[in-house]
Amino acid sequence: MDALCMNQFLSRLKPAPKLTTLSSSSLNPQVQSLATTRTTHRTSSFAAFAVQNQETSSQQTQKKFQEQDESYGEVNKIIGSRALQGGTGMEYLIEWKDGHEPSWLLSDFIAKDVVAEYETPWWTAAKKADESALKQLIDAAEADGRDIDAVDGDGRTALLFVSGLGSEPCVRMLAEAGADLNHRDNSGGLTALHMAAGYVKPDVVKALVELGADPEVEDDRGLTPLDLAKEILKVTPKGNPMQFARRLGMENVIRRFEDAIFEYAEVQEILEKRGKGEYVEYLVKWKDGSDNEWVKTAFVGEDLVRDYEAGLEYAVAKGVVGKRVGDDGKMEYLVKWTDMDDATWEPEENVDPDLIKEFEEGQVNGTGHVEAKLSVDGP
Repeated sequence: MDALCMNQFLSRLKPAPKLTTLSSSSLNPQVQSLATTRTTHRTSSFAAFAVQNQETSSQQTQKKFQEQDESYGEVNKIIGSRALQGGTGMEYLIEWKDGHEPSWLLSDFIAKDVVAEYETPWWTAAKKADESALKQLIDAAEADGRDIDAVDGDGRTALLFVSGLGSEPCVRMLAEAGADLNHRDNSGGLTALHMAAGYVKPDVVKALVELGADPEVEDDRGLTPLDLAKEILKVTPKGNPMQFARRLGMENVIRRFEDAIFEYAEVQEILEKRGKGEYVEYLVKWKDGSDNEWVKTAFVGEDLVRDYEAGLEYAVAKGVVGKRVGDDGKMEYLVKWTDMDDATWEPEENVDPDLIKEFEEGQVNGTGHVEAKLSVDGP
């Protein structure tokens, strides 16, 4: 992964430094006393304060916490975790040594060594894509209250790391455990698909799309994962043997994106066009009857775009009722339309292959239309 970080477009993808275990003795004395304590009055009063003021800086929150005239107890261990809204940080459910009811505290108010003891195994497994270790932690997540979408200092989840490392088994494990497939980090708005695309992991790209990740989610620069892949390919030197494998891999990533998208959505016709240059979009009608939708050029078949730009119109065929050899020596088919009374002769390339197959099978079974039988001999 480190080699990829040299690319100017992917400097944001560099993993954060590994977590280190800090003892509470290394903390500032005033902070240390807070880091291992809790209120012995109503613990819910501070918990409510912590949740309602997530946007407040840690310095302001710490000052208000210190000003409370209360006595404190000692932390036993962390028994649960959850990411703050927007992935801006973490809070933990604390078990107190004096037996008081567990309460939620922001990570700022817990000794770093206590947090590290709870979090280090998780991030070590994620940043190494250690399938066995991650499986054990996921299996125990419900019991120890662990949030599968826990975030690091840059708002990145375990899924983002294993996607960048190219571990399909880890990606699938986290997805099955309920990980947010479209989570955006706080250091560029990158998703798991951006990571897989940027680090040239085509198999993970395919797996994420199959699992339901949205390939249209944009990063902070307005780039989808496919856009990012194309941008990287564009700046990767051609003709350099050292870059050959990289270019080949990135082209494979792009194909995986396009294949996955086309596999699940087939356009019947283009209705309208808007935008200019690279921002052109088409309003398409889907064959499966879904609502019409504006789609970027890259996700519409080139033949449909070409026909639309040439001003060709589309009609819905009801069936094939005849065939003949045209003047140019090529096969033509007599097509009946749903919105027209008269059937028309069309070249083979303009007729749905499924309708042709249905017609031919009908001829073999002797169930073809009268028109079809007559048309074989001529117009």
